[in-house]
Amino acid sequence: MNRGLAIVGVLVLIAGIVAYTSLYVVPQVQQAIVLQFGEPKAAVRDPGLKVKLPWQNVIYYDKRVLDLDPPKQQVILSDQKRLDVDSYARFKIVDPLLFYQTVRDELGARSRLSPIINSSLRRVLGNETLLSILSDQRIQIMASIRAQANDGARPLGMELVEVRIRRADYPEETSLNIYNRMKSEREREAKEFRAQGQEEAQKIRADADKQRVIIVAEAKKQSEILRGQGDAEAIKIYADAFGQDPEFFAFYRSMQAYRNAMKSGDTTMVLSPDSDFFKFFKDIEGAPASN
Repeated sequence: MNRGLAIVGVLVLIAGIVAYTSLYVVPQVQQAIVLQFGEPKAAVRDPGLKVKLPWQNVIYYDKRVLDLDPPKQQVILSDQKRLDVDSYARFKIVDPLLFYQTVRDELGARSRLSPIINSSLRRVLGNETLLSILSDQRIQIMASIRAQANDGARPLGMELVEVRIRRADYPEETSLNIYNRMKSEREREAKEFRAQGQEEAQKIRADADKQRVIIVAEAKKQSEILRGQGDAEAIKIYADAFGQDPEFFAFYRSMQAYRNAMKSGDTTMVLSPDSDFFKFFKDIEGAPASN
């Protein structure tokens, strides 16, 4: 009885070991390759519980879309401009058997896809200009890069879902040269504007000086005219006034002459007593003195 139970137990154990080594599960997001002594025997893409021989083993690959970041590279465009292009890609494994035979795992896949994508970038962008890359043609350019890259990815059991340029910048030395050129151009424009400003200032100052000279000359001219008119009017008034009384005019002029001649108070004059200069000293009416 005990012997029979032992045999049954051994058989159950053996059956459990066989079942454990013969059954495997393929998850919904994965696909599998069944290997026998390192040789692929079957590719399983449908999820669920599967059966294999006990001495066979299984490796799994992701069915989801995977990311790839190729290294940054420098590209020369058709207009001879250099760009440092930083790209990224997304791919998926479409043929697990071919994938295993060519690249083995995801690490190998990324090492093989990166040069393929970079090569496609160089070929396509080498026929484009910077203006086209920055325009609406960028979508078509990316589609061409993906199509060319897929020509190299499909023989590896993979398909590129998307290829995009993350950044495209001038190389550091080119950016520095552009900055220096822009700086020199701005300095040249600043000097030109300063020179134009100085020239305009000189014109304004010259015109102001000219207007000042003209205004001053015109003012002097008007003042001389007015002074002459004033003098003429004064002379006329004096003439009219003195013409009415010549004797008073002679008396007034003599008084002015006395005042101007004796203004300092220490004036010494040597004149003849019969001189007309002193005629009003002799007689208030200016009559000549009798002998």
